[in-house]
Amino acid sequence: MADQPRVIVITGTRKGIGLFLAERFLERGWQVIGCARGAGGPDHPAYAHHELDVADEPAVTRMMRAIARSHGRVDALLNNAGIAAMNHALLTPGATLRRIFATNVFGSFYFCREAAKLMARNRHGRIVNFATVATPLKLEGEAVYAASKAAVVSLTEVLARELAPFGITVNAVGPTPVPTDLVGSVPEEKMRALIARQAIPRYGTMEDVLNVCDFFLRPESDFITGQTIYLGGI
Repeated sequence: MADQPRVIVITGTRKGIGLFLAERFLERGWQVIGCARGAGGPDHPAYAHHELDVADEPAVTRMMRAIARSHGRVDALLNNAGIAAMNHALLTPGATLRRIFATNVFGSFYFCREAAKLMARNRHGRIVNFATVATPLKLEGEAVYAASKAAVVSLTEVLARELAPFGITVNAVGPTPVPTDLVGSVPEEKMRALIARQAIPRYGTMEDVLNVCDFFLRPESDFITGQTIYLGGI
């Protein structure tokens, strides 16, 4: 088992940060299994792609069962998939609330639960969920998005305790804005105002996010769990 390539599941690998992470872990020799609502992901022999909505519980269960058959294990999970919508609370319809929570909270939970079942077999695993600086910054216009990611942080903290007996750590990374489609529709003046509130006033990079993921995934990080690292100094 120790000689086999490590297996990592990354959600939202069709574009943006998820695609970047998938490509980097492939370069390092990992077996990468990704998913998105459409086709995509790296063109690489060690990459397998599943088309699904992370909020579709039966689809997530089928994907993880397929991984159990094809790989027999999961060493790490990066819960990257997420969506946002910038609206004043008074202008936010219930459909937006349900859609964001379904993807960001329900989807993260489903993948944590199913990945942990496979990780528990080997008494080892690393889970990294994705938070956001919008939560501690209490960002106006992002009430639903910030609340959904606050739920992800709480989920991370509780799962860290529940899964510790199985040798599984659960942590979270909270990126500052990274130039991706997720922030592309936000007016530039709003982005500048947000970034100015950081201790280090610049956009984040995908390498910044990778750096935190690497830290949580290191073998030496087996005593670190239930933590959220926010980028940029907020």
